[in-house]
Amino acid sequence: MRIRKPRKLELEYVQRMMAWLLLREPESLPETRCLQLGLGAAAITKFCHGELRLPTTAVELNPQVIQVCRSWFQLPEDDERLLVIQGDAERHVRDDAHIASADALCVDLYDHEAASPALDDEAFYQACWRVLDDGGAMTVNLFGREASFERSARRIAAAFGEDRIAVFKPTSDGNTIVLAWKGFDLPTREVLLQRAENLEARFALPARKWVKLLSAWKPAAAVSKSASKASSRTASAPAASKPSSKKAPAA
Repeated sequence: MRIRKPRKLELEYVQRMMAWLLLREPESLPETRCLQLGLGAAAITKFCHGELRLPTTAVELNPQVIQVCRSWFQLPEDDERLLVIQGDAERHVRDDAHIASADALCVDLYDHEAASPALDDEAFYQACWRVLDDGGAMTVNLFGREASFERSARRIAAAFGEDRIAVFKPTSDGNTIVLAWKGFDLPTREVLLQRAENLEARFALPARKWVKLLSAWKPAAAVSKSASKASSRTASAPAASKPSSKKAPAA
């Protein structure tokens, strides 16, 4: 956290966790209900509550994390727009009372060793899908350089649909943000760029860079198969004929 600007998003991967903003219609943004699973240093929670001024709920299992955020990271006390829940994230999204209760969901769940996501099975991502209302979007922080990334991405795709998931290129630290959405098709690149310009002007987020770094997700097997086909086509293509060095017989 930057002490003089406690609500500013400093880390690149945390900034990208806000890429769900690209998928919200500008006129619907003021009505967006934000949910964060995993509080961390409360950067996203403070930004959604203090900068975007949106109704924000965060679920954090460890009470000490909440205490540290309020003591050292300037996380405000709960108010009419902010609710910090000390509880289990999986239990929260599985609760039928929370079906369609969020429009923007940020998932950043790692234990103290940060070796792999604490919640990462298909049933969990299906519960995340249920907690989102139609038109909602989710961002998930994964380690893109780890072998577990493809497994996690497949699980997200199984819950949301393979045509409703996109990924960023990894940051320099290896974090890869996955973006998934519910109930609509991905806007065109032109629309995304228009929204990105608006987000940069209003909130000083590097949103145009997000559009450049975002790409549709493809299963690794499909990518390998496509590459194999391309290689096969190249190998089987006839070599270009070379001009003959022999002279034609005289007429």
